[in-house]
Amino acid sequence: MYSQITVFLVTLGVLTLMSIFKILREYERGVIFMLGRFYKVKGPGLIIVIPFIQQMVRVDLRTVVMDVPTQDVISRDNVSVKVNAVIYFRVLDSQKAIINVENYLEATSQLAQTTLRSVLGQHELDEMLASREQLNIDIQDILDKQTDGWGIKVSNVEIKHVDLDESMIRAIAKQAEAERERRAKIIHAEGELQASEKLLKAAQRLAEQPEAIQLRYLGTLTDIAGDKSSTIVFPLPIDIFKK
Repeated sequence: MYSQITVFLVTLGVLTLMSIFKILREYERGVIFMLGRFYKVKGPGLIIVIPFIQQMVRVDLRTVVMDVPTQDVISRDNVSVKVNAVIYFRVLDSQKAIINVENYLEATSQLAQTTLRSVLGQHELDEMLASREQLNIDIQDILDKQTDGWGIKVSNVEIKHVDLDESMIRAIAKQAEAERERRAKIIHAEGELQASEKLLKAAQRLAEQPEAIQLRYLGTLTDIAGDKSSTIVFPLPIDIFKK
C-alpha cells in the first residue's frame, strides 16, 4: 500500500516538474498568461511556468510561406482570370499575434485572398501580365499595413499564375498578330518614305549637274556589260543631236 502511494507521489512529482519547466527553441517565444491575464513573453531557452496559475502559448517566429488559393478575379476591362499567389510573413510581436487576433495564420490567409482580388480587380488584364512586379509591391504594402496590428510583418508577395480561358488566349493571340502586322506595315511605309526622299535628292542633284548624268550612263553600261545579254541599248542624251 505504501509502495503504491510512493510510486504515485513520485509520478505526480515528475509530471509536475515537467509541467513547470519548458524549453523554447531559438525561434520560439512563450506568451505567458497568469490567471487569464497577460503576464509576459518568455524565451528562448529554459523557462518556468507555474502549473494551474500560469498558461503558456508557443509562438513560432520563423518566416511562414503561405500559398494563397486560386482566386477568381474580374479585371477592370471585364476579363475573368484565375490568380494565385504566395506570401512570406513572420511574427514580430508575439503578444499582439496571440491577443489581438484569434488565429493569425488563418486571418492572414483570408486577408491575403480578399486583398488579392481587390487590388487586381482595379487593373486591366494587360497590367496584370506586364506589371506583375509592381502589383506584388502594392499587395505587400496593403497587407503589411493591415497586419501590423496583429504583430505580423509581410515581407514579400509573389503572384505565381494568371490563368485565362481558351477563348481569351485565342483573342490575345489574334491581337498580338494584328499588332505585329501593324508594326510591319509601319516599318515598310517608313522605309518607302525614306527611299523616296533619297531618290528625290538624287534626282535634284543630277538635274543640277548634267555631267553626273553622263557618269550615271557609263555606270549603267558597265552593269549591263556584266550581264549575259546579247543586246545592249546605248542611251544618248538628246542634246547631242542639237547644233
